[in-house]
Amino acid sequence: MLDLTYESPKPKIFSGATGDWELVIGMEIHAQVASEAKLFSGASTRFGAEPNSNVAFVDAAMPGMLPVVNEYCIEQAVRTGLGLKAQINLWSAFDRKNYFYPDLPQGYQISQLYHPLVGEGEVLVDMGAGVARLVRIERIHVEQDAGKSIHDMDPNMSFVDLNRTGVALMEIVSRPDIRGPEEAAAYVGKLRQILRYLGTCDGNMQNGNLRADVNVSVCRPGQYEKYQATQDFAHLGTRCEIKNMNSMRFIQAAIDYEARRQIALLEDGGKIDQETRLYDPDKGETRSMRSKEEAHDYRYFPCPDLLPLEIEQAWVDAIAANLPELPDTKKARFMADFGLTDYDASVLTADLADAGFFEAVVAEAGDGKLAANWVINELFGRLKKDTREIGDSPVSASQLAGVIKLIQSGDISGKIAKDLFEIVYTEGGDPAAIVDERGMKQVTDTGAIEQAVDEIIAANPAQVEKAKQNPKLAGWFVGQVMKATGGKANPAVVNQIVAEKLAT
Repeated sequence: MLDLTYESPKPKIFSGATGDWELVIGMEIHAQVASEAKLFSGASTRFGAEPNSNVAFVDAAMPGMLPVVNEYCIEQAVRTGLGLKAQINLWSAFDRKNYFYPDLPQGYQISQLYHPLVGEGEVLVDMGAGVARLVRIERIHVEQDAGKSIHDMDPNMSFVDLNRTGVALMEIVSRPDIRGPEEAAAYVGKLRQILRYLGTCDGNMQNGNLRADVNVSVCRPGQYEKYQATQDFAHLGTRCEIKNMNSMRFIQAAIDYEARRQIALLEDGGKIDQETRLYDPDKGETRSMRSKEEAHDYRYFPCPDLLPLEIEQAWVDAIAANLPELPDTKKARFMADFGLTDYDASVLTADLADAGFFEAVVAEAGDGKLAANWVINELFGRLKKDTREIGDSPVSASQLAGVIKLIQSGDISGKIAKDLFEIVYTEGGDPAAIVDERGMKQVTDTGAIEQAVDEIIAANPAQVEKAKQNPKLAGWFVGQVMKATGGKANPAVVNQIVAEKLAT
């Protein structure tokens, strides 16, 4: 790891009629466990299947059916906890959370309240070069997901799809350490990145595989510091929860609106009711959904159908020993080994597949900085333009490395390389073979280049006199020579010969 010094971000300040207010945010991230089977049954977790086709008797709460814990889901949750530097509890237990779930047939959710599988951890959220926020994780508990109610297929009826019912969820609960909308989105992004690196959740927010409940409150400057000193939540003001957010942009917009709503209400002499709210992206506002329940409202009690989980430290250690290289470590290594900037390393490690592609290019091309430039600017730029992912890239890592090696050998110039990249991207093929077949090799014969320079100088005597008075105008001759040679002349050689000719 690099020894980086981070500057903590400043809290978001809102100016009100009666003074300044600060924003305090805590988040509960619901991450679906990447597993082929559900938490308590062998039913498939495949997304997009026909409604109610991935439902076992346990999921449908048929009489006499008992849940059986999927060990792999527990392993994935432990792996997530280790990736977040969290405490793994060797003894944990499941509880029943009683609530009206129209799309959970058993009428309660099997979750963990009193004894979660994972305890305290942390996430370091990058907010720019040298700026980061450390967000503390309070706990991660494992629970079953609910199904999906569908209200837009019939004006008089609602339909229920139980395919998602029983899919394993990890609820990752943060402390109220987040201080602004941008930080909140960055936190979700960083957590999503870590989960994807670990392979414990695919992070697909569009499909609802990663969702966020955002707790928002406002307080006067100085109150947050009092909370840190006393751990008394009363200093942070009454919070409202914005439920089921699955878009970074909407998370920021919802937090900003909710903060301003609370400030306006408080400054008008009102009080904040603790409640659950929904965000309406069409109106750009939050609206009340229901009063916020406390733990006792759910009538939690230990699940009588499941024994406590007792895991061995050796099993946890074996999982820890096989953790992949995580984003922060990979970014630090890229900066140290390849001399990359913080920005370039961040871009290349944002996605595991992107990082793997870059390393494959470097393994063949050898020059980390040049490889980063071509991967980020040329390949990523073109893929973004075509709305394609790295997995669908028409240019392989080996082909891109081939282009870079031709630059390094002097066979082609940077300009020719861009033309070559376009050919490989659209037509495919071996870069070296294309250069040979299409006569794209750079002209390095000094005699041929000198002849071209002499012809340009002889044809432009007036320009020669100007260039002798102002050496900066020599670039005009270089451009003319490159044009005359179809861009194939070695630019360094052209510059040298032009300078020598104009100096005589």
